[in-house]
Amino acid sequence: MESLVPLLGLNLALVMAGMILLWIVSVRIRDVSIVDVAWGAAGALIALITFFVAEGPLSRRLLLTGLTVLWGVRLALHIGIRKRGTGEDFRYAAMRAEHGEAFPRRSLFTVFLFQAGLIWAITMPVQVGQLATEPSHLTLLDFLGTAVWILGFLFEAVADRQLRGFLADPANRGKVMDRGLWRYSRHPNYFGDSLIWLGIFLVAAATPWGWVTFFSPLLMTFFLVRVSGMPMLEAALARRREGYREYMERTSPFIPWPPKKTQGHNRGGVTPFLPP
Repeated sequence: MESLVPLLGLNLALVMAGMILLWIVSVRIRDVSIVDVAWGAAGALIALITFFVAEGPLSRRLLLTGLTVLWGVRLALHIGIRKRGTGEDFRYAAMRAEHGEAFPRRSLFTVFLFQAGLIWAITMPVQVGQLATEPSHLTLLDFLGTAVWILGFLFEAVADRQLRGFLADPANRGKVMDRGLWRYSRHPNYFGDSLIWLGIFLVAAATPWGWVTFFSPLLMTFFLVRVSGMPMLEAALARRREGYREYMERTSPFIPWPPKKTQGHNRGGVTPFLPP
């Protein structure tokens, strides 16, 4: 593992360089939310760089890279298609309004470089797991991690598809989306994302030092549940969408669970915002 520090430094430098270039574009088009499209792509890039640099067993390098690239490419495409034809995301628009002319400079550090460091940290299992030379074959933990990843990927992809289909129907305008997976969790996509990174960590944990990356799924879940995901989204929806507070009262916030029975439960739909 003597090559770990150079590899980590290379990945961090490249992802930060990419984010700086993206920041320059965002200044020109006045849209910081393009960083959300780059989030998954940056994770895929780190996995691919590690694959070609690391010297661990090919089977585990292929597995970790494949799982990460599939996650990153699907997420980037999903957010890119959803963003097409829309303006800057409300979170960044609020920051722009708060900081005024200083926002473009501030966004380099508070948005782009911050997200570069965050995706670098979250992909640590992918980097450490590919460097390890032992075990030389896939183990039961590798397969367990892959199974958890598949479950998470299905949750995230199906939830996104259900929401996309719901929003495409004009009859659902202004209603509360409580169908499919959204009936059992207010954020099934976030739950799926959390499982994806738990699965990737379990694959890395099959290697001698992979367990030290335990913070990866915890960090991803923390940001989804406590920072940039649920709190900002639900505060905005509760203000703007009639019926969303009732939906919050009867529906599990994160882990899928049968909804509580409440009086006046009318089915319908809202537009849950999906950050990366």
